[in-house]
Amino acid sequence: MSRIVLKLGGRVASDAAAQALALAAEGHEVVVVHGAGPQITAEMARRGIAPTFVDGRRVTTPEVLEVVRSSLAEVNAEVCAEIGPTALPFFGDAVGLRASQVEALGLVGEPTPSAPTRIEEALAAGRIPVVAPLAARAGDGASLNVNADEAAAALAVGLGAERILFVSDVPGVFLGEHVVDRIAADDADRMVGDGTFEGGIVPKLEAAVVARRGGVRALIGTTEVVA
Repeated sequence: MSRIVLKLGGRVASDAAAQALALAAEGHEVVVVHGAGPQITAEMARRGIAPTFVDGRRVTTPEVLEVVRSSLAEVNAEVCAEIGPTALPFFGDAVGLRASQVEALGLVGEPTPSAPTRIEEALAAGRIPVVAPLAARAGDGASLNVNADEAAAALAVGLGAERILFVSDVPGVFLGEHVVDRIAADDADRMVGDGTFEGGIVPKLEAAVVARRGGVRALIGTTEVVA
């Protein structure tokens, strides 16, 4: 039996739920980590809160953190409903996902490898943990907004997962017009640094590299990040 982390975006709940159930039926232990980017953006607009980004990362004030939490709760409930009764909802900050604060971004953290006891217990009981990416600040446990891709990688490494699968509405990593079968971690670092990759693929690549270097097989769609 292997342990697998599925990271999904806010738009692919039904597809990821089917994949999680299929993997569980094959005997794998499955952890699902989701984001809520589109929902957060829409709710901020509805409330008249102007977003601020630094290097593509959302600056999080206490007001924004409230929106993040409510949007994550909405998506978490949807994903759990799609999976069914084996799903068990979790917020990362409530179960021991840890992070160091990125002061320039406000209430934002960079998660560190974590193996929360309650997630381990859920897996042992045959459940599918569905994790919303908030984390507890090192030192005082205050809640921090963390990137869902980074949270998934931190859990994959901490839990000793065999694989992490990034599920999204794109088939893999494009170089030019073609999806590549594999990309080396060092090449991914270099191409992110020189601007070859931009947008939403960047945090996925960075998280996949962290996972791969932490001993976890990492796939973004059909593209594998290799050592």
